[in-house]
Amino acid sequence: QINYQIFRRCAPDWRLRPWVVRDLDLTYIIEGRACYTLDGISHELKAGDMLFLSKGMEKEAFTYTKTPMSCFAVNFNAKNPAPGARPPNFPMISHIGLQQDIINLFRELTLCWNERRSGYVLKSRALLMLILHRLSEIILFNIDSAPGDYRIKKLMNYISIHFADKLTVKTLASMLNLNTTYFGYLFKREAGMTVHQFITQVRVQNAETMLQSGNIMVKEVAELCGFSDVIHFYKMFRSLRGFPPSKCIPRDRIFFADTDLDDD
Repeated sequence: QINYQIFRRCAPDWRLRPWVVRDLDLTYIIEGRACYTLDGISHELKAGDMLFLSKGMEKEAFTYTKTPMSCFAVNFNAKNPAPGARPPNFPMISHIGLQQDIINLFRELTLCWNERRSGYVLKSRALLMLILHRLSEIILFNIDSAPGDYRIKKLMNYISIHFADKLTVKTLASMLNLNTTYFGYLFKREAGMTVHQFITQVRVQNAETMLQSGNIMVKEVAELCGFSDVIHFYKMFRSLRGFPPSKCIPRDRIFFADTDLDDD
């Protein structure tokens, strides 16, 4: 449960008076510097530092006139946690750098919390959980510590939803206002494969799920998954799965398959 959330752009004379943390307290500094005194010990913090405080700790802070701090701050607690669930065991201070995807999530959380539209509590909790998940990856498990390109990840989600549409590199690149060459480079760096390979992979994955239902013919599945040529669909499916599409169809529904295209 979120009790308090803010984006704080400090004035040069900003100062936080001594305060006892009531629940869990998370602060992510994205600009400037500040000095935090935590249980009587002073710590110099800068942009890219993450501060995580537990209940009962005493804190006070001030920023510097020449480099005033900007940060996101959220105070929360875990009510009625699931059996065995624990709050994240983050270090008190971690330097994670300026992670653009986490900054974007904090911005969305701040907007959601401030607007307080219908359903904002549930959405705010979901956004905080995403933030805690990313922090766990970076701080606790050392996974994906390099910042990913948020634009490419967003576009990958778009492809996963619109896989049946006519998707071209030129069209997708234009959605991000990038030229095709640079877009292709960014996409391969982020996804580990080319745009065409990713689109094909997503289409084949969805085709396999449809075929397993046993209610649709192979030719129809090919069309529904964005393949204009059923022969090309067979080739791509065999290339990625190692067997023809008809093998996915339950035996009691095999009459729906176009077995004349199988080449076992």
